[in-house]
Amino acid sequence: MSNPASQPDVDEPDQPGLKLAQFGAGCFWGVELAFQRVAGVVKTEVGYSQGHVPDPTYKSVCTGNTNHSEVVRIHYDPNLCPYTSLLSLFWSRHDPTTLNRQGGDVGTQYRSGIYYYDADQEKLAKESMEIKQNEMKNHKIVTEILPAKKFYRAEEYHQQYLEKGGGRGCKQSANKGCNDPIRCYG
Repeated sequence: MSNPASQPDVDEPDQPGLKLAQFGAGCFWGVELAFQRVAGVVKTEVGYSQGHVPDPTYKSVCTGNTNHSEVVRIHYDPNLCPYTSLLSLFWSRHDPTTLNRQGGDVGTQYRSGIYYYDADQEKLAKESMEIKQNEMKNHKIVTEILPAKKFYRAEEYHQQYLEKGGGRGCKQSANKGCNDPIRCYG
C-alpha cells in the first residue's frame, strides 16, 4: 500500500467553478492573510504538504522529520483572480533565495514552494520563476515547483490566525483590497 502523504492532492474546491492553488512561503500565518485579502480568493486554509508522514501535526512538522512544508491552500475564482495574480503575490511575500528559512523562521517547513494542480499552473509557475530569477540577478532562487501532494489541514487554531488576533489578540483585517502591513507574531 502506498503512503497517502505522497499521493496527489485530489480534494476538490468548495464550490463549482473554483480552482485550488497551494503555496509555501515561510510561516503560513502571514502568507494566508495576504491571500485572504485578494479579490477572487474565496477561501484559504493553512496546512502541511509535500512530506512523507500521514496526518502530521504542527508539533511533528516542527521537528523537521516529516519533510512537510507549511502551506496555504487557496480556493479561488479564476474569472476574478487569474493564477498569475496569485503567483505575483507569492513572489512578493517572501525571500525565495533563502533555503529552508524566512527571516528568523528556520527549518524545512519554511521552504519556498509552488505546488501545482495542473499543467497550466505548472507552466505559469515556471515562467514566473524565470522572470523573478531575472529580477534577482546574482541571487539564486531556491523555490521548488512540484505537483501538489496530499494536503493536511493544520490545527484549527492556525486557521485565519492573524485575522483572529494571533498570540497578542490584535486582529488584522482580511478585507479584500486591504493594504495594512501584515504583522506576524505568535
